[in-house]
Amino acid sequence: MSHTPWNLLTAEAGAVARSARRAVTSAGPERGTAVQALKAAAAALIAWAVAGWWWGAPLAILAPWTAVVLVHHTVYRSLRSAGQQFVVVATGTLVAAAAAALTRDAMAAMALAMPVTVLIGTYGRFGDQGWYAPTAALFVLTYGSYAPVEILHRLLETLLGAVIGVLVNALVLPPVHTGGAWRLRTRVPADCAGLLREVADGIEHGYDAADAEDWHGRALGLGATVAELRSARRHADESRRLNPGRRMRRSPPGPPPVDVPWDRVADQLAAALRSLAETAHENPRFAAPTEQALGALATLLRSAADVCAVDADRSAGGRGDEDRADRALDAARGAGTRLASLLTDPEHGTTASLGELIAATTRLLDDLEAATDHSGRTPASDA
Repeated sequence: MSHTPWNLLTAEAGAVARSARRAVTSAGPERGTAVQALKAAAAALIAWAVAGWWWGAPLAILAPWTAVVLVHHTVYRSLRSAGQQFVVVATGTLVAAAAAALTRDAMAAMALAMPVTVLIGTYGRFGDQGWYAPTAALFVLTYGSYAPVEILHRLLETLLGAVIGVLVNALVLPPVHTGGAWRLRTRVPADCAGLLREVADGIEHGYDAADAEDWHGRALGLGATVAELRSARRHADESRRLNPGRRMRRSPPGPPPVDVPWDRVADQLAAALRSLAETAHENPRFAAPTEQALGALATLLRSAADVCAVDADRSAGGRGDEDRADRALDAARGAGTRLASLLTDPEHGTTASLGELIAATTRLLDDLEAATDHSGRTPASDA
């Protein structure tokens, strides 16, 4: 299909429609995003009703403007950002007021205040909220509100919006993000199982350099997926900090178990497949393993795939056949022993590639056993 503007627009519209349908029909990131958007809109309306309609504040727009941006994806982030934003807005407001008092001219005050507030906004402790310093200064200078009582109003309006934004986020369906971490925790062993089976089939039925390089590239990609899992776990942990959900409608579900062993599994699998790829080139640096060695390697990898598949099923909420996993791991260990015995077999002929494969697959099985040796918890959907 050609990438014409119309085709790109149609594809984008279709993707948006599918996301909207998933938000309505099933729990997941799309529904979570929709809920947070509705909460942000509600926070803005409440802040406007209080500041503009009930209080009649002179610059009521600051309250909903602050409230809407503080409905973050976690309660902890809302609280932290509220503190950052109030300090930033107060600083920008006071700097602008001081500049206006010194110069008595809006243009001169802006020339004096903007460089200072922009520099303040780059301070790392303020995070993403830093850019509100020059924005707050612009509000003060463009509206010409320099009097102390007007400055106090600016700060109270900002504080009101911050309180409303945080309360709405914390008390109305407080977000808990463990579903994404559980999906990735299931995907890692599932992808490992799929790759291991494909490599085992390729070894048994024949492979070439392109196949081996593709396997190695996909093994390296597993490391990226594990990195995503690590990031998702941190996000899940943050979403449970200061979250009142456990005292309200439900206890926030926990993140999946520690994923560090899967990082090592991905590394060892990549190392084994790199050794295999180096022997498949037209002019290899090392001689390829013999058919007997490749047969034992295929059995080892297929059995390791079964161990991964059991762990993936358990992470996805299934029962997980522990006996099947134990049998598969024993079979993989047995194949590894047969593979290692070839190093001392004078009729076989030792090769450097065989030694590398034995070292990598031995570490792979050790790390795989560590990665799957825990009681799986049932994953929970995002709120």
